[in-house]
Amino acid sequence: MNEQAANMKMVSKLLFRLLPVQILLCAVGAVNGIVSSFFASNFVGIEAMSAVGLYSPIGMLISTLSTILVGGSTILCGTYLGRNEHEKVQNVFSLNLILSLMISLVFILLYLVLGVLDLTGFLTRDPAVRQLLNRYLLGQTVGIVPQMLGSSCAAFLSLENKQKQTLIASLSYIVANILLNFVLVQLLQLEALGLALANGLGMWVFLGVQAWVFLRGKSLFRISLRVSHWGEAGQILLIGLPGAASNLYQTARGLIVNKLLEVFVGSVGISAFATANNLLGLVWAIPGGMLAVSRMVISVSVGEEDRQTLTDVMRVMFRRFLPLMGCVSLAVILCAVPLTRVFYQDPAESVFMMTAWGFRILPLCMPLSIICMHFTCYGQASGKQGLVHLLALLDGVVCVAGFTALLIPLWGIKGLYIANVLNGVVTTLVILGYATLKNRRFPQNMEELMVIPESFGVPAEERMDLSVKSVEDVVAVAGRVQRFCLERGISPRSAYLAGLSMEEMAGNVVEHGFTKDRKSHTVDLRVVHKDADVILRIKDDCVPFDPHERLAIASPEDPAKNVGIRLVFRIARDVQYQNILGLNVLTIRIGG
Repeated sequence: MNEQAANMKMVSKLLFRLLPVQILLCAVGAVNGIVSSFFASNFVGIEAMSAVGLYSPIGMLISTLSTILVGGSTILCGTYLGRNEHEKVQNVFSLNLILSLMISLVFILLYLVLGVLDLTGFLTRDPAVRQLLNRYLLGQTVGIVPQMLGSSCAAFLSLENKQKQTLIASLSYIVANILLNFVLVQLLQLEALGLALANGLGMWVFLGVQAWVFLRGKSLFRISLRVSHWGEAGQILLIGLPGAASNLYQTARGLIVNKLLEVFVGSVGISAFATANNLLGLVWAIPGGMLAVSRMVISVSVGEEDRQTLTDVMRVMFRRFLPLMGCVSLAVILCAVPLTRVFYQDPAESVFMMTAWGFRILPLCMPLSIICMHFTCYGQASGKQGLVHLLALLDGVVCVAGFTALLIPLWGIKGLYIANVLNGVVTTLVILGYATLKNRRFPQNMEELMVIPESFGVPAEERMDLSVKSVEDVVAVAGRVQRFCLERGISPRSAYLAGLSMEEMAGNVVEHGFTKDRKSHTVDLRVVHKDADVILRIKDDCVPFDPHERLAIASPEDPAKNVGIRLVFRIARDVQYQNILGLNVLTIRIGG
């Protein structure tokens, strides 16, 4: 039980270490929405805010395709990293870049046709709003390429723990976006065109800061237009589509909701909903960041067939992420009126109270959405496509659009807000119902709630988890590993070598890794009996350390130096090292 608690503590520590940058990444788009809303409502007018709101479903199409590529590529790369298949990792990276460019060019052409030929009449009947929307679309063409490529770069940099560059890129974008809006909208008075251009030019800054890492060759991933296996493009789309299907459904939902608002509330309702949504987009960055870090760990865990870490991610979600999101949602609800005053100053205007009610009701759906997003991500990685598609359909369009159609004639815009909360309730009940149906009983633990197959990984009796925090802990490791092997029929010689190898490598981490800084560290050890072999895995959060490199520089004239590493490489059948998400992962296979 102590080992399980230590593993969950390590997973929690890892997730929260990665979380701030991922939240900031998710907030990049939200910042654009907030800045655009501020300049639109204060320097252009409510009609411009309506144009921004009407664009959202169209813009969601780009976000959907970006989510497909990023989600599919990240999960596939994480799985390959878990299997040490680095050539396939490079192939997926190259495919991602090429597909992103191709999709960007298609959308640029689409936006130009819609804007220049004035083909946006299907979105609004208001001629003033329509004219602003056409200009807004033309300006958006500038930022499509950097938006697609920037999202991909951020995901791959996070996989190799280079989040500092992404952090700098995000902050640079925010500063550039604000300055460009000030110049283009407030000073040059380019109205809707200026709003879109400011975002697009800011996205080029975001992409440029990140791309510099790849162009300098400082990344594990190499930019190349040569792809060895185009067939993996299908895998990327197959894996990424279910999770992004929700975005596609949200495009349809946005179109339906905008029509309902136009009919039952008017264009003022579209403005109010867009304003609340744009500012809450900054808050939505928190669940989005939580999902991003969990997705990376989930994909690697699926590749390693690591049941313990997989369930620990979900435990962290329920025990840490949900309470945190609940507190944030409560804070937003309490600040509803001050937040509304950022955009509208007159409480007597109908748009003021409509926006305020959005801040009071919509945050209630955020904690529930975290559950839906995490189970959708897990379903993507583990092949539960039926559950993923069902959740995407319900969450994306059916629940919100259906409940809105029922409630908006009765309660106006409040009906739309309440529909979003009811959507979260329904998807949570579906997840629970799915687990109950598959297990043929109400789920009793996390594995049953996640419906993890018995064939996944190795049975509990064929693995042993240990946690090492000190030199004293290391002393007992060899004996425990040796007993574990002997009890499973491993030869005495192989059992002895397995215990010795684990003690040597764990001791090396404690002696050298723990002393490199003043942080608290833990070594997570795992012993697995599989295919008549013993597989040892040592995972720690110390500074990167590749034993292959240490072995390569070891002097043959001094056989006493690095004797432990020499010994392990001599007796092991295979030794693999990776640094994934800032964790050292060493895997040693010893013949039984």
